[in-house]
Amino acid sequence: MQRFALIGAGFIGSVHAQSLAAHPAVDFRLVYDVDSARAEALATAHGARAARSLAEAFDPELVDAVFIASSTDTHAENLRRAADAGLAVLVEKPIDLDLVHAAETVAHLERAGVPAMVDFNRRFDRDHAELKRLVDEGAVGEVALVQLTSRGPALPPLDYLRVSGGQMRDQTVHFFDLARWITGLEPVEVHVAGSALADPRVAEIGDVDTSAATLKLAGGALVQIDSVRHTGYGYDERIEVLGSTGMAESGRMRAGGVTRFRGTEAVSDGLHAGWFERVQPTYAAALGAFVSALETGGPVPVGLREGLRAQAIAEAATRSLASGRSEPVDALV
Repeated sequence: MQRFALIGAGFIGSVHAQSLAAHPAVDFRLVYDVDSARAEALATAHGARAARSLAEAFDPELVDAVFIASSTDTHAENLRRAADAGLAVLVEKPIDLDLVHAAETVAHLERAGVPAMVDFNRRFDRDHAELKRLVDEGAVGEVALVQLTSRGPALPPLDYLRVSGGQMRDQTVHFFDLARWITGLEPVEVHVAGSALADPRVAEIGDVDTSAATLKLAGGALVQIDSVRHTGYGYDERIEVLGSTGMAESGRMRAGGVTRFRGTEAVSDGLHAGWFERVQPTYAAALGAFVSALETGGPVPVGLREGLRAQAIAEAATRSLASGRSEPVDALV
């Protein structure tokens, strides 16, 4: 049984609280948030207790592991707290918005030797995992071209976008991670073009809401990722891998499988209303994989260095958006 503290009681913290409370091998002990009333409400809802301080939440006498779902600017500091306390840690992306500081944080945790995992939950999507299995066993031959789509139904609030780090770091980074995970190949350069089409105010804060990224992988294979903040038809996520002997696809997922026929028309169920509805099961699956690693003493499935590599691609992509040129992926990691 793993004793857990949750750091952060906002929306994503509430999602993780449900997973922690439901897991049979988790003793969900503590919730900490800078808003003590919010922490109290979330803890009470799931049979935990609100921690009075960060020190209490990171007390190794009380917990074995922490789940960091606090604001982005606190991730690195909280990761270091966990390492210094000897606690296992699962953290939302990113490790830190500054790549150099993120790399220093990863090195700190590696020296401490604590189990640490980045919550790249889309790796735990059933269909994406099956696609990777097919690629790994050679079902499509040598990878030549990967196409990924990430299209959200509605533009997030501008207040969120101002602090998100930009579309490459906030949205597309998940698909940078999926591309390198599925192919087993590292990107060496990236070129991105982007526009603010859903709302011109997005450009005013230095961001884009519609983009196309092309990555060149080691060996010459290519990856194309289109990322859209606003579609008007639901949440659309899919991946296609073309190889030398075939193709495999993790297709778009509809909200249901019913088609209604009337006259000359056929009307089918559409896509999920939002990204959360599409990916919700992956959060519990990611936590389950982390807890299993702690229980068995095995390696965590998505180590911090995996998160660092995806972040390095996002940094190069952000530079490319600004420069209009292909940019090399930082060899820092």
